[in-house]
Amino acid sequence: MAVRIARIYDETAGHRVLVDRLWPRGVAKAGAPWHEWRKDLAPSDTLRKAFHSGEIGFDAFRNAYRMELERAAPPGVDGADVVLVTAAKDPARSHASVLREWLEDG
Repeated sequence: MAVRIARIYDETAGHRVLVDRLWPRGVAKAGAPWHEWRKDLAPSDTLRKAFHSGEIGFDAFRNAYRMELERAAPPGVDGADVVLVTAAKDPARSHASVLREWLEDG
């Protein structure tokens, strides 16, 4: 399975899966530019808030998020060409990049 990451406004081919816990501001649910919303794959609110406030750095966030994914063992995403869609300004240093690693490792 090929897993890519894109911002919500990027036009990309593939099965687009929104992986943010919160619905992006300014995007109507009707006609949203992705195929499914998997908020169960997003980090917990506590972990997300600690990372965004600067309480923890990216490495600590990455380790804690991977532990959450292992504990919860949410089902992965199906498809040959999956695009993890996020509203994060820097997708490379976001939960989407950690999720991609976890999906590819599993």
